[in-house]
Amino acid sequence: MTQVAQLSSQEIAAAGKQVKESYDAFKAKGLKLNLTRGKPASAQLDLSAELLSLPGAADFTAEGATDTRNYGGLQGLAEARRLFATMLGAPAEQVVVANNSSLALMHDTVVYALLKGVVDGAAPWSKQGEIAFLCPVPGYDRHFTICQDYGIKMVQVPLKDDGPDMDVVEKLVANDASIKGIWCVPKYSNPTGSVYSDKVVERLAAMKTAAPDFRLYWDNAYGVHHLTDERVEIANILELCARHGHTNRPFVFSSTSKITLPGSGLAMFASSKDNVKWLLARLTPRTIGPDKVNQLRHVRFLKDEAGITKLMDRHKALIAPKFQKVLDVFAAKLAHVPNVSWTVPKGGYFISLDVPKGCAQRVVALAKEAGVELTPAGATHPYGKDPDDRTIRIAPTFPELAEVGPAAEGVALCVLLAVAEKAGA
Repeated sequence: MTQVAQLSSQEIAAAGKQVKESYDAFKAKGLKLNLTRGKPASAQLDLSAELLSLPGAADFTAEGATDTRNYGGLQGLAEARRLFATMLGAPAEQVVVANNSSLALMHDTVVYALLKGVVDGAAPWSKQGEIAFLCPVPGYDRHFTICQDYGIKMVQVPLKDDGPDMDVVEKLVANDASIKGIWCVPKYSNPTGSVYSDKVVERLAAMKTAAPDFRLYWDNAYGVHHLTDERVEIANILELCARHGHTNRPFVFSSTSKITLPGSGLAMFASSKDNVKWLLARLTPRTIGPDKVNQLRHVRFLKDEAGITKLMDRHKALIAPKFQKVLDVFAAKLAHVPNVSWTVPKGGYFISLDVPKGCAQRVVALAKEAGVELTPAGATHPYGKDPDDRTIRIAPTFPELAEVGPAAEGVALCVLLAVAEKAGA
C-alpha cells in the first residue's frame, strides 16, 4: 500500500474511499470470526481424548499403594511431580501438583502473601502499607486483574525481545521496598512471544531488592509450546536464584491447560523447599487434597517427558499453519504501512500487532462491526489502558484454519481503514 503519510489530501481521500469500499464488502459477508482468547481448538482437544477413558475402573492405585479415589496427598502424586519436574526445572520434591488452574495458584499465592506474608517477610504484605508489582508491557491481562482486584499498584516496565528492560527493573526494585513482585512470562510471552535471554534471567536472579520478601511470579505457561522446529530453552531461574543467594525469590507456575484439556488439566508450582512448605501450610486449611484420579490419568496418558514432547509436536502441526496464515496476510497487506508492525513468535499462543498511535481501539471497533471479534484494546496493559492505544493481541489458535485467513484479512482491512481515517482527519 502507498504510505498514507506521503499522500496529498486528495490522494488520502481516494485511498480512504478504496479501503472503505473493501471494508464494506468484507462486512457484507456477515462473517462471525473470533481471534480473542488463546483457546485450543477442538482438534487440539481431540489429541487428548484418551484421557476421558483413563485411568479406567480398576486403575486407581498410585505409587506407595495410594488410593487416588480418597482424600490426602496435598503435594500431588509422586509420579505426577516427577513427570513435570523437568518442565519446571525443579526436583520432584520441590514441585506441587494441584488441580486444573495455574491462574488459581497465582491468585492464591498473592492472597496468602497479603494475608500471611511469605517465608522471609517481616509481616504480611497487607500490613506493610501500599504495595506494588512490576508489570512488563505488553503483558497478560489476567495477571493485571489479580493486582487490580486486591489493590496492588501496578508499575509498568517495557518488555523487550529478550525480556523486561532490566535497567528500569533494577533501578525500581533497588530503591522501593513497596515493590513486592514482578509478573514474568519468560518463554513465548503473552502476547509478544518474547523469550527471556540468559542474561536477563540472571539479572532477575541476582538483582538487589529493597524488599527482602520480593517475589518473581514466573508464569511459564508456554514452556513446551513451540511453533517451530527450534525448541527454545531458557535459563533455570530456580538454580540461578539459589546461586545468587535468593533461593526463595522465584515462584514458578505452569499447567497442562494447553497440553491436554484446559478444563480438566493439572497446575504446577515449583520453588525452594521452604516455599513449598509455606504453600502446603497455606493450602492445608483450604483443601484435603487435589484430584489425584486426574493426576493419575495424566501420568498414564503422557507417561514421560518424551510423551509430552510427542503430544506437543502434534499440537504444533495443527496451530503453526494458523500462525503462518496470519503472518502471511499481514505481510501482504500491511508491510508498507507506516508505524504498523507485528511479532513473529517461535512459540506460545499469540501475535502482538502494533498499529499507529491512537488507532488500536478504532481497529477493534471496526473489526467487531465487520464480524471479527478481537481482544479489547488495552487488555495488554494494566487497568486496561494502553497509553499509546497501539497494541492488539491476536489469538489464531481457536478458529479453524479456513477461518483464520479471512479473519486476518478483516483485521488488516480495519487497520488500513483506521490509518486512512486518522490521516484524513
